[in-house]
Amino acid sequence: MSDKILIIGASGQIGSELALRLRELHGNENVIASDIKEGSEELMTSGPFEIMDATDGDGIANLIEKYSITDVYLMAAMLSATAEKMPMKAWNLNMDSLFIILNLAKEKKIKKVFWPSSIAVFGPSTPRQDTPQTTIMEPTTVYGISKQTGERWCEYFFNKFGVDVRSMRYPGIISYKTLPGGGTTDYAIEIFHEALRSGKYTSFLNEETALPMMYMKDAIKATIDIMNEPAENVKVRSSYNLSAMSFTPKELAEAIKKEIPEFEIDYKPDFRQAIADSWPSSIDDSAARADWNWEHEYDLKKLTQAMLEGLKESFSLENK
Repeated sequence: MSDKILIIGASGQIGSELALRLRELHGNENVIASDIKEGSEELMTSGPFEIMDATDGDGIANLIEKYSITDVYLMAAMLSATAEKMPMKAWNLNMDSLFIILNLAKEKKIKKVFWPSSIAVFGPSTPRQDTPQTTIMEPTTVYGISKQTGERWCEYFFNKFGVDVRSMRYPGIISYKTLPGGGTTDYAIEIFHEALRSGKYTSFLNEETALPMMYMKDAIKATIDIMNEPAENVKVRSSYNLSAMSFTPKELAEAIKKEIPEFEIDYKPDFRQAIADSWPSSIDDSAARADWNWEHEYDLKKLTQAMLEGLKESFSLENK
């Protein structure tokens, strides 16, 4: 019997591309996408799609029964910058949705769970360079607090009830296919759009703010790889550090200038600067590389070229 997969939060930045890739691998009919809002036309038409609130426990339980779901990817969350504006709404979404899925897995209604954590679990007291897998975690944002709490619950449900839950701490994720979703690393997506549209960009982070980043294709690969790994190899049941590259807005602008020489950037840091300052500048993900052979493909140069090529193509399609 093939896996039957449910993606909750499938219309979001990562969920939308993850759903399409899983449909390529498992067959369209075996990957059910769900979200509180409709997604792209490709997502909506390529396979089953259900409108569903991630905090509706009965509704999700009914979906799992309806489609005989084996694996759940819980991608619904309110991200860092947005969550700071609506703290309780963010907490309720991020935590209630996780409890619903962990309890369904505890009751043996599903076999495997993927839940994403984030570098937001770290805080100002965390070592900023090569942040270790196990270290001080004192997050200062609503998003980070919810993710750190979620990690503890994932590990608890694994140890106490044998729930096969797998997780990784995403760095900033960069993609040309979906618009930013309210995160502090969103400048690294916006900058490419503005480089092509206007030739200039105003960064909301200062020029020397280094943050861990990853191209979407690598993030999708890591997500699928950890779910395909034999359970005994997934030794960390809170969440794995995950990394590909780190760069500053200035370094990213210089990489873009190599492709678009006339590009200009200036800097007007806003409230997101304080969030970024509390996060690591680089990540040690040696545990993921050792336990399940994680390898990234995209560096800064390759990322920049892929983003500009992808956006040029999508802009030309928009203008037809």
